[in-house]
Amino acid sequence: QVQLVESGGGLVQPGGSLRLSCAASGRTFSTLVMGWFRQAPGQEREFVAGISRGGIKYYADSVKDRFTISRDNYKNSAYLQMNSLKSEDTDVYYCAADQSGIVVRSTPKEYAYWGQGTQVTVSS
Repeated sequence: QVQLVESGGGLVQPGGSLRLSCAASGRTFSTLVMGWFRQAPGQEREFVAGISRGGIKYYADSVKDRFTISRDNYKNSAYLQMNSLKSEDTDVYYCAADQSGIVVRSTPKEYAYWGQGTQVTVSS
């Protein structure tokens, strides 16, 4: 079992920045592939970014060059630095852990563990 707890969401103006954190427990963090997803009401969960066990990063085209995913295996945490935020980035953001993969996968069903989500609202 893996427990994930996100933090860092909130209200920010367009062009602003937020940093999301995901604290993991219950399994050796370094063995997990970590992902960030987002979901709007009535929409499917969408891949945002992922980082492999070896630190290789992948991004959705919509956030490339604006968002940065990272991980700290000593702190059992993953992060999503979001810059140049746009109104269309408004969503609930979820941290997810894939315990069986080696590479980053963008399909939600590949991730067995999820956090509770944190709301990000970009509005003036």
